[in-house]
Amino acid sequence: MRENENRIAIYSRKSKFTGRGESIGNQVDMCREYILAHYGSEQAESAVVYEDEGFSGGNLNRPDFRRMMKAARSRQLRAIIVYRLDRISRNISDFSGLIEELSRLDVAFVSIREQFDTATPMGRAMMYIASVFSQLERETIAERIRDNMHELAKTGRWLGGVTPTGYASESVRSVTVDGKTRKACRLTLIPEEAEIVRTIFRLFLAADSLTGTEAELIKRRIVTKNGKHFTRFSIRAILQNPVYAVADSDTYRYFTDRETELFSGPEAFDGQHGLIAYNRTDQEKGRATACLPVSEWIVCVGQHPGLIPGASWVKVQSMLERNRQKAFRKPRTNEALLTGLIYCRCGGRMYPKLSSRKTAEGKTVFAYVCKMKERSQGSLCRERNVSGNTLDAEVMQQVQTLACDAERFIARMAQSRRLCTGDQAEHEESLAALHRERSEAQRRLTGLVDSLADLPDGAARSLVARRIDELHRECAALEGRMHELSGTTGRQALDEAEFGRMLRLLGSFRESAARMTLQQQRSALRAVVQRIIWDGQRAEVILHGAADQT
Repeated sequence: MRENENRIAIYSRKSKFTGRGESIGNQVDMCREYILAHYGSEQAESAVVYEDEGFSGGNLNRPDFRRMMKAARSRQLRAIIVYRLDRISRNISDFSGLIEELSRLDVAFVSIREQFDTATPMGRAMMYIASVFSQLERETIAERIRDNMHELAKTGRWLGGVTPTGYASESVRSVTVDGKTRKACRLTLIPEEAEIVRTIFRLFLAADSLTGTEAELIKRRIVTKNGKHFTRFSIRAILQNPVYAVADSDTYRYFTDRETELFSGPEAFDGQHGLIAYNRTDQEKGRATACLPVSEWIVCVGQHPGLIPGASWVKVQSMLERNRQKAFRKPRTNEALLTGLIYCRCGGRMYPKLSSRKTAEGKTVFAYVCKMKERSQGSLCRERNVSGNTLDAEVMQQVQTLACDAERFIARMAQSRRLCTGDQAEHEESLAALHRERSEAQRRLTGLVDSLADLPDGAARSLVARRIDELHRECAALEGRMHELSGTTGRQALDEAEFGRMLRLLGSFRESAARMTLQQQRSALRAVVQRIIWDGQRAEVILHGAADQT
């Protein structure tokens, strides 16, 4: 019998922290008192507690709940105690399935407040009835929220949150919604950011590709308001956002055709203002945000100026939908060992790119490709790809070679680390110099890009364009050197416990590498290798605890 086979679990959940009422702590205390009264002090003291704070009862996708069910399926629990029925779930389908599974596992379920106990037939029946009312309450709350959105839509009020690129949020007045006075906001234009949004739409309409749009934005050094490169995901979010669409006859027809709830009549679609959409996403805690279909949106004309003509915005939505349906689905698994470990000299991560060819052993042929090179289509990085099959095999062979003389290798690492620690000030000074050099290169690059627009076609324009390309490569090289140098500063020497762990790891790796599964080989490599840097010709392998072991 397992040591904890007869343990009782206490489960508690609260949607958000309030510091009062039925808090997590209060729920646990009341459950422990129940166990003390019905199962004895020994079970009350040994009860295992599972807590989920900040998760709703809409579904069962909660971390501690999943851990509890794993224990139940392993026959480690005899009963699960909750303070109230809806602490488990407000969804009747989820709840009934849970009760049936616990019954098969011979795990009792007790709800203290409703005094339900699945050990009896009447208790099970009453629990199902109570769960029906819990779901009814949840659906009633959802309806109330939607009614509130309807009231908000009548005001055209901006709800706040992350302000879309191109606009700032400005408080203007108070409005009364659902009997409560609320601060109303409107969006005001930021001309520089608005031009970026227009550029994104123009580029996508021309390229019909998120990847192509991303690459062109990187080439033009157009960045987000946070100074980051735009990604395909942030570009798509902008293209799909109706806040940019001008409220005109095209957008009115688009939403009416899709049976969207419109809280502005056709006369409000004046060809000047933009749109505000409510209920675009389902943001339930415990799972990824889901985009709702257009038919479930609540749309009204806002008080802000629109940026993109309705016909263009509607065309972009059609293109996005068409591309989504024919999009290439990247395989979820591959045979690459070094994913997550290998970086390009420019600082970008390198990812495996699979081909349709096979090696003589039947393995898929693939290469490691710099993500920045792909995203910028070669404008920010031009390093050669590296054969993934060859590099994986060579790194495995090198680590196995190290394992043959593990003690000498560890001693070399310790010596190297002590020497590197003494050079910390020199590393930091070199890194600061590289930062200054890159800032100066970027300043010159920005000046040349600004002057290019004023130059007529001809020899001068070609020379400036070539110099811009050179500065792009210079900046990428500097960033790569900064990335490498950053990786060798601030590391500490291995302590005795880590020495012993490394010795054991290398010894077992040498003996069992050939028998390891792909996942085991990946885990073993990550325990020894910190990162690998590819410079277009050779790979530098940096090991944990060492400054420059290759």
